[in-house]
Amino acid sequence: MQRYFIYLAYDGTAYNGWQIQPNGTTVQEQLVRALSLLLRRDVELTGAGRTDTGVHASRMVAHFDSDHLLDIPLMTDKLNRLLPPDIAVQQLRPVTADAHARFDATSRTYQYYVTTAKSPFSRRYSYRLFHAPDYVRMNEAARVLFDYTDFTSFSKLHTDVKTNNCRILRAEWSLRDADTQVFTISADRFLRNMVRAIVGTLLEVGRHKLSIDDFRRIIEQKDRCQAGASVPGHALFLTEITYPSRLFVV
Repeated sequence: MQRYFIYLAYDGTAYNGWQIQPNGTTVQEQLVRALSLLLRRDVELTGAGRTDTGVHASRMVAHFDSDHLLDIPLMTDKLNRLLPPDIAVQQLRPVTADAHARFDATSRTYQYYVTTAKSPFSRRYSYRLFHAPDYVRMNEAARVLFDYTDFTSFSKLHTDVKTNNCRILRAEWSLRDADTQVFTISADRFLRNMVRAIVGTLLEVGRHKLSIDDFRRIIEQKDRCQAGASVPGHALFLTEITYPSRLFVV
């Protein structure tokens, strides 16, 4: 039995997120269907995490097992022929038998795009703001995140996780072009809805509705009701997941 990591990208517009669910089409469902057809058996596929409805990924990772060694270029090509045009397999990599796409990940990176320009071409992938917020102030608030590990205030309520602790590795706004800014955030793990809640609260800081001290107090209160509203999912991308090199079979 050989385990593989599968790297893929997808446009989440048409999907009810990553994870298989009773109602609604998901990315995982599409990939399991294609893998099962090619391997001629039922396949269990475990993702590095789950993205919500409408959220995109330029880099998602999942693992599955094959009872024989795969011709990787051929398998990649066959998968891409079977999958719909909004899902693309980028790479298959053999890994150790105990490698786990979710639990072995050392960091994950998300990017959120906001723009003040109306564009028919980016409307599905960026959140339009009608007035530019104060990005300098928002970056100052973003640096506050490094002082904390408990992010209950930015977590979806009633989730089944054992801890709300995360270690933030990067959090900053940067200019993409004249009208667009991107918020990049990396951490060892993320809570459900966490990035969208952080962005929504940072925008309140950028609109001068919250001070930097208010932002700090929101984190310390550990109460989701105190934070800002979550921004829409269509402007959020999962962009990178990292793993220890020891997992990969040369």
